[in-house]
Amino acid sequence: MVPDFVAGTPYGTAFILFVAVSAFCWVMSLLTGEFSWVDRLWSLIPPAYCLIVAADLDFRSARVNIMTALVLMWGVRLTANFAVKGGYQPGGEDYRWAYMRSNLSKQQFQLLNVTFICPGQMIIIWLFTSPIHQAWLFSGRAIGWLDYLAIVAFLVFLAGESVADAQMLRFQKNKQRLRDAGLEVEKPYIDSGLFRFSRHPNYFCEMGMWVAFYLFAISSSNQVVHWTGLGFLLLIALFQGSIRLTEEISSGKYPGYSDYQATVPRVVPIPLRKLVGR
Repeated sequence: MVPDFVAGTPYGTAFILFVAVSAFCWVMSLLTGEFSWVDRLWSLIPPAYCLIVAADLDFRSARVNIMTALVLMWGVRLTANFAVKGGYQPGGEDYRWAYMRSNLSKQQFQLLNVTFICPGQMIIIWLFTSPIHQAWLFSGRAIGWLDYLAIVAFLVFLAGESVADAQMLRFQKNKQRLRDAGLEVEKPYIDSGLFRFSRHPNYFCEMGMWVAFYLFAISSSNQVVHWTGLGFLLLIALFQGSIRLTEEISSGKYPGYSDYQATVPRVVPIPLRKLVGR
């Protein structure tokens, strides 16, 4: 069951956990009729994978310990944000799954569930955390400048995502407050704060964090291209589809959203687009 390239390693143990958790999510989706079980575990599984690897080294590798600490910070913040939004409560399913169910037959959606929603997303999580396996293989190598760059980049993106999520949460709470009071919501979508520069700054920062995480694999092995880089590439591809679906829903709900789309970049913030001449 464990792929040969990680067999007998702590990341092979993480692969077994991936299989078990994927099965759990699928069974729970059938029992509850909710399809956000992977969403609920998204921020919990990467720290578990990293801790498995770090523990195998008795927490003696500085690079692996740093990587684990960063992922733990990411996991705590994302878990707290998801909890505040009610994601762990019964009925806290992501609205996009309901939208997809309405556009697919029951059989089509269950096929999507057993292939992509549960194991597909979980394998992406296993892959984008896999640079820690590369760091484990070369755990005897000293930390270098690229590791420090990765640390700074990861923390900057983590801070950016934290700010974006806080701004979105504050906006949604204020919108709900106005609705509860029977008042008109003039603009039902956020276009302030970091959302002035990117329509999805949180996605941009999330992708940036896992690209930065891959830098640890490069630093530890001196290999620029390695299979552990497949994770952040698949994550970026996954987010592109998620963003397209989100914007399809938003465009149908909010008449003025097309104007926002026309003036603000989808992902890469305006300052960075100007920097690269686009």
